[in-house]
Amino acid sequence: MSKRLHPKIFKVPIDRIRMGYYSDKYFTRYVEVLKKDNRHVNVLYQYFPRQDCVVVGIDEALAILRFGTGYYKDEEKANELFNEILDLEKALQNAAHNMDKDELLNITAKKWDLRMMLNDLWVDKWDEIEVKALYDGDEAKNMEPILTIEGDPAYFGYLETVLLGVLARATSTATAVKKVVEVANGKPILFFSARFDHFWVQATDGYAALKAGAFGVSTDANADYWGIESLGTIPHALIASYEGDTAAAAIAFDKHIESSVNRMVLVDWDNDVIGTTLNVVARFYEHITGEKYKPGISDVTKIIGPGKNKIWGVRFDTSGSLRDKSVTPRDKSSLGVNPELVWKARKVFDEYGLKDLKIIVSGGFDAEKIKLFEMLDVPVDTYGVGSKLLREKVDFTADIVEVNKKHCAKVGRKKGDFSRLSVVDKNYWDEQCNNI
Repeated sequence: MSKRLHPKIFKVPIDRIRMGYYSDKYFTRYVEVLKKDNRHVNVLYQYFPRQDCVVVGIDEALAILRFGTGYYKDEEKANELFNEILDLEKALQNAAHNMDKDELLNITAKKWDLRMMLNDLWVDKWDEIEVKALYDGDEAKNMEPILTIEGDPAYFGYLETVLLGVLARATSTATAVKKVVEVANGKPILFFSARFDHFWVQATDGYAALKAGAFGVSTDANADYWGIESLGTIPHALIASYEGDTAAAAIAFDKHIESSVNRMVLVDWDNDVIGTTLNVVARFYEHITGEKYKPGISDVTKIIGPGKNKIWGVRFDTSGSLRDKSVTPRDKSSLGVNPELVWKARKVFDEYGLKDLKIIVSGGFDAEKIKLFEMLDVPVDTYGVGSKLLREKVDFTADIVEVNKKHCAKVGRKKGDFSRLSVVDKNYWDEQCNNI
């Protein structure tokens, strides 16, 4: 049975959400008009994607609804307190920059006093709305309702911007990842997209990627919602720090990094992945065993595998503007990480007794390129995918389709099929609260 993540996992900035800090002005003003006009109606909202997709972001949207459905009974006072909190947060940044512990503690105490006062003004209306939704990771069709909210829009209507945003971001990432997972024929996909976007979205992206079937992520923030360990290979920067000596960097990495981490060596520094790999293997073998390495004679299986004192795999990350030394020059297909390069490398590695050495490929991989590699049966063990996973965008829309239980929607819109949606069980969250 599918389960939902507890709202507290998402670290929702409650005060800013409630004050409409992240909401489009036309939504905050829409709610302002309803309140001042004492207009209270029962509406049915439906949220839907504008293309087929893998939906993620629902649990985060529910968290926002959980903490943001309601109103401040004294909005003027709430606004005053909120502005004071914003000023204190700026002062906190200055104190943190100056490493002034006494000032930090003093400002933090003031901030929390104000937050408690602000929270005392909040009237929680979460229990007065009904929410139905799919589960994170479910697939949905274009225009299919994936979330519905029924209740008084004066309590939650201002949240539309934020809800659409978290659904769009996570779903876009998950949908892109799902496409590469499906064409990889069960081979692991490593999500290496953190460097291509703002760090604030790493937790959302990592959660979405793993929900869509990615094998691993590259930052601790990517793994935050899951509580798993992030993955990573030896980077070019470490090799550069050892003056371009890939083997020296690999030996140093193995010496100092915890044994639970599999050693994955980046081998394209000299644009010769085969030659560099063989050099790394030879020197690593001699370092670990203390024996002279003899090609084709030494038992290299001693140093191949998971964990410390072994090499688990090598990563090919040849630039798309370069041709590896082992590749026959033809046309653009000879550039970057291409099928010929991997085939030749696998053949040579096997000849040297390195049958268990994994080959990880990265650099310009998307669903189309992975599909080509799989169609040609290229002997890749793992795919690393980065920036191209962030280029797909799935838009979401929200519409009111009923008012006071009667059809009321703009021309061209109507109530969708809600048969796949499940009522959100609010009691489940309350029961799990003490376990978070």
